[in-house]
Amino acid sequence: MTLDAVGGRRRYLMCRPTYFAVNYKINPWMDPTAPYDTALAIDQWTHLRETFVDLGHTVEEIDPLPGLPDMVFAANGATVVDGTVLAVQFRDPERADEGPAYRSWFERAGYAVHEAKFVNEGEGDLMLAGDVVLAGTGFRTTHAAHARAQEVLGRPVITLQLVDPRFYHLDTALCVLSGSDGVGPVRIAYLPEAFSPGSQAVLRRLFPDAVIATVADAEVLALNAVSDGSTVVLPVQATGLTAALQARGYRTIGVDMSELRKAGGGPKCCTLELRPGGGADS
Repeated sequence: MTLDAVGGRRRYLMCRPTYFAVNYKINPWMDPTAPYDTALAIDQWTHLRETFVDLGHTVEEIDPLPGLPDMVFAANGATVVDGTVLAVQFRDPERADEGPAYRSWFERAGYAVHEAKFVNEGEGDLMLAGDVVLAGTGFRTTHAAHARAQEVLGRPVITLQLVDPRFYHLDTALCVLSGSDGVGPVRIAYLPEAFSPGSQAVLRRLFPDAVIATVADAEVLALNAVSDGSTVVLPVQATGLTAALQARGYRTIGVDMSELRKAGGGPKCCTLELRPGGGADS
């Protein structure tokens, strides 16, 4: 079986890693003493962007700002549902100025933007799955931000407790494969070990047919993937998850994001979905 009929055209926001660097440590993936290659990061990001365009998706770009090496991780810049934008507030001061930059972009584009009020790192921890928002907490986005998201976005929010520091954002431990556009059933892939026992039980109950990832694949950020419902763009190193997805009927495209992984990012981290309903999409 194939899922070609399920996939749809998407609109994404991305930020070129012009100023990419690893000169501080705010997650376990970062090592400021290790070498990094900004030019290679740009090449890998460019290939990701071209992959989306080749799939028929629209890519908008926000201008990168000097001094913000992690601004490339656009998924942390906001959460957009039905054309409504929930702004972000970063936990770490090193990333604090990214929030106003992304908010300004959305305001200029004509979106209705709502203040974060609590630490909330965008689609890194808030993921639309059908009619609900799956919301991660434990390391970055606070539990209070989940209630705020429900009020602003008007969708039920399901809290999931993250327990492994390597998978500090929900989008490193779980991927929504299909149904986020309201078409067809909701399917996900996730790493059970990244979640508390209670959250594992919730995920089993909600998604009994989920694709279960291995730790080996999660360690190359396999779950930091982007799916349009039929095609999944994921790290090329994620061989196990790639095979599992293909067995379920998904088309997969492997991309090398190894340089950006030095800062803890993969395909999804670089990609913020602009879901229609208002603003620039109306």
